Amino acid sequence: MKVVITVVGMDRTGIIAAVSQIMAENEVNILTINQVILDGIFNMAMIVDMEKATIDLEQLQKLLKEKGNVLGVEIRAQNQKIFDAMHQVG
Repeated sequence: MKVVITVVGMDRTGIIAAVSQIMAENEVNILTINQVILDGIFNMAMIVDMEKATIDLEQLQKLLKEKGNVLGVEIRAQNQKIFDAMHQVG
């Protein structure tokens, strides 16, 4: 299963490293990362593959939410199929 992870919040050192560490520790393969900082606001989208993951999506969401609280950013993870369906135009 592919998952879309989004991170939004005030920029600070270590956001990408912290999220990537969670992926590595749980055998979640990072496929793509796109990030930008606009006027001090950090915005990242990451697509990951959970085919060989040692945790399920619900556990990943919990870990990311907890890490987001520590970092002061909002981190969300959604099944890519659901994400795509929610963001289709017309």
